[in-house]
Amino acid sequence: MKISIYSLAFSLLFLAACSSSSNKNQNDITSEATVSKDAGPESPVKTAATTELLNSYLKLKNAFTTDNDKEAAEAGNEMVAGFTSFDIESLTPEQSKAYTDIKDDAKEHAEHIAANVGNIKHQREHFDILSKDMYDLVKLLGANRPLYVDQCPMYNDNKGAIWLTEVREIKNPYLGKGMPTCGSVKEELK
Repeated sequence: MKISIYSLAFSLLFLAACSSSSNKNQNDITSEATVSKDAGPESPVKTAATTELLNSYLKLKNAFTTDNDKEAAEAGNEMVAGFTSFDIESLTPEQSKAYTDIKDDAKEHAEHIAANVGNIKHQREHFDILSKDMYDLVKLLGANRPLYVDQCPMYNDNKGAIWLTEVREIKNPYLGKGMPTCGSVKEELK
């Protein structure tokens, strides 16, 4: 009987501790979300420019999911134009410096994708690095919509690669029609 009472008391203490910890974590998450929400509204110019780049990137990603090197090249050209016309004046000095570093690399990879119709393997090599740049850009400036960061573990001799997507469903741009559902969601960006 004593063992039953001690077991019951221990169980209640354990549940109370878990409940308290869970509430603390939820409060921490809520306060973090409040801080990031209160950081200030995004400038409409910055949001429009980021949206244009993101739309071109997503068009590029979707072209690769269907093994369409021509559409990928068109989207690469759109990205080059988007980087060229981006209004850097709408950024803070810190954002401007980080954006310039990202832009220089990303624009070069978009140019390579645009220039290599007929060589989808080479286009995808540049897409791998471009995807990392776009991830950094979204982290820097926001996306103004939910995005997912997916990962293909098999691409690049099993080294893996990420991509950004607007849908939760896996549509692999690295393996295309050969293995369209290979991969997993690694992160959700809001």
